[in-house]
Amino acid sequence: MDRQLQRFSHYDSPASYSLCKSIGRVAGRLTKATATIDGQEYHFDANENDNTLHGGPNGFSEIVWQAEQSIREHDASVTFSRHITSDEDHFPGDLDARITYTFGDDNNVAITFSAASTAATLFNPTCHVYWNLTEGQKTLETQLLQINSKRRLELADADKVPTGKFVDLPGTGYDFEKTTDIPSALADIKSQTGKIEIDDAYEVTPSADTPIATLSDSASNRHVAIYSDRNALVVFTANPFDQSKPYNALATEAQTLPDAINHEGFGDIELKPGDLKEYTIQYKYYEE
Repeated sequence: MDRQLQRFSHYDSPASYSLCKSIGRVAGRLTKATATIDGQEYHFDANENDNTLHGGPNGFSEIVWQAEQSIREHDASVTFSRHITSDEDHFPGDLDARITYTFGDDNNVAITFSAASTAATLFNPTCHVYWNLTEGQKTLETQLLQINSKRRLELADADKVPTGKFVDLPGTGYDFEKTTDIPSALADIKSQTGKIEIDDAYEVTPSADTPIATLSDSASNRHVAIYSDRNALVVFTANPFDQSKPYNALATEAQTLPDAINHEGFGDIELKPGDLKEYTIQYKYYEE
């Protein structure tokens, strides 16, 4: 396995692993912590304003999982498994969930989420990844981003929940269909909207062969291509360790469009009893 990628795949202290969480049962925000599932209205635990964010206060990232590793000739993996009762996270149905991280000889990292439930419930997990491909990882000055997307969700200014509408990207600072450096995009966004960040959900076409997005660093020619079998990529700028400093990370969350259960046409995130749902996100590292 190429040791170039290993510099970006670990932290020096356990506390830092609050980053890059696995998120579930549902990534993003559920408006007013409410959804109708299989004809029945449910109210979830609100943990951001009146909304449920990233599975609520007892979501995937807040519980202890069982882990099992596997090492093969050309790849290695670790699988986290957990039986999550409805009493634990207050979603309908007891959930049997698995998350498998696989690292291969070709510098490909795959994250596969799977789950089955005893009752109709919601399942739209993701991995909350922070990226900085620059040596030293201090700023985003040389970070580039390309997203295969022509529109993003319109989000309410007050709490960032989807309004149900889409906004076209061409001619805006949010347009990454052509590779664009992050500082230039942020400058355009500020001049056009007054906003100082990227925190948006892009509609993408699922594909195992064509990246939904590619991150790059112009200083080192490092790249990470992202593949997903779902229709959205949430992207936001952050400094996860000190919000008072300039952005030094770009976060991505591949998922079904946020709040899909409350918006027709966003995608199917219902998991019915007797079914098994499985999703995969892949990250391919390369240099050129």
